[in-house]
Amino acid sequence: MVLQVARCAPERAAWRRRRAGVAAALAAALLLLAVPMAEASGTPTELTPAGLWQTISDTTGKPQGVVRIREINGEFVGVLEDIVDPSKRYSICRSCKDERHDQPVWGLTIIDGVHRDGAGFGGGHILEPDTGRIYSCKLTPIDGGKRLDVHGYLLGISLLGRSQTWVRIE
Repeated sequence: MVLQVARCAPERAAWRRRRAGVAAALAAALLLLAVPMAEASGTPTELTPAGLWQTISDTTGKPQGVVRIREINGEFVGVLEDIVDPSKRYSICRSCKDERHDQPVWGLTIIDGVHRDGAGFGGGHILEPDTGRIYSCKLTPIDGGKRLDVHGYLLGISLLGRSQTWVRIE
């Protein structure tokens, strides 16, 4: 009987090593699968205005265009990448009063100077290409970063303005 116990101990130890190896391999495989799934979920890890946004008119509630906001050296800059209305796609910003005067609206920088401002993002400007007016701007990610509250206002008084809610595309 002692001989059988001695012979079974190495087999048990080998079986335990195999079981531990299989568990480690399974854990590694689950970890490798979890990383792409987290990236594919579309949930931004940090709530910033950076991304591609579908602009929605505050008067009609309909899509107007697509703006890409990038962070460059701590400043958020937004460029108009697409315009929904085909008749406005190739329009020129004739009402713009600065260096954007007579520039194509498609590809125009409409948000500049926005930076982190406490819990939000402000201190910058937003251009309304139809009128050429430039407003102070505050950007606030909402709904876990799926939407962006874009608030433009005059004279540094946030109450004297209007807001649009943009929807994240990417």
